[in-house]
Amino acid sequence: MAEPLVFLPGMMCDARLFGPQIAELSSEFSVMLSPVTRGDRIEEIASGLLDELPQRFALAGLSMGGIVAMELLRRAPDRITRLALLDTTPLADTPQAAAAREPQIVKVRSGRMHVVIRDELIPSYLGPGPYRNEISELVMDMADALGPDMFVRQSRALQRRRDQQGTLRKCRVPTLVLCGEHDVLCPVKRHTFMAELIHGAELRVLPTAGHLPTLEAPAETTQALRDWLRQPLILR
Repeated sequence: MAEPLVFLPGMMCDARLFGPQIAELSSEFSVMLSPVTRGDRIEEIASGLLDELPQRFALAGLSMGGIVAMELLRRAPDRITRLALLDTTPLADTPQAAAAREPQIVKVRSGRMHVVIRDELIPSYLGPGPYRNEISELVMDMADALGPDMFVRQSRALQRRRDQQGTLRKCRVPTLVLCGEHDVLCPVKRHTFMAELIHGAELRVLPTAGHLPTLEAPAETTQALRDWLRQPLILR
């Protein structure tokens, strides 16, 4: 694969979310990471990325990164050569989900971001693997690096996001849909649905992971990505 691979991290995460994959794949592929931190709406984030990214690239996004990836696909389908959607959703926030973000935003603005991340987000992120404590600490460190203002901005962007089912139905590039079996935020049935929307998509469910398979099942995630990157390009 000649084109570079672009990783897009999830909410309140940075390059460390893909640390194992970057380390393993960099010897075989040109790999880069783009933050999803610049903009107040998903559309604005995607627009800024398109100004910076190579003319053609493979794209892998996890959670919020996957949501931004779908917006990139909607805006510039001819620039994306292949797509990997990890533990994400094509659906807009329901009114209930959007409303549920408000108490978190209030707590974060009042200086309790650690409480929100530790007590509300991490329990729904991680499966019952042996490295829960270490991954939890890394998640906290990444959130600290980005800070409470970014939490609020990303929460607002997610509240306002559009439905991307139509975008996925038009997708004609090699696509991997991957999730952890224990993902509570974006459950397996949603990924099954998402894979069915995309022509020729491959669905992989990792039995030992939750919402962060790049860290919970790094070897399996990396192999799935490697297999996807080695797939021949299909005709549009």
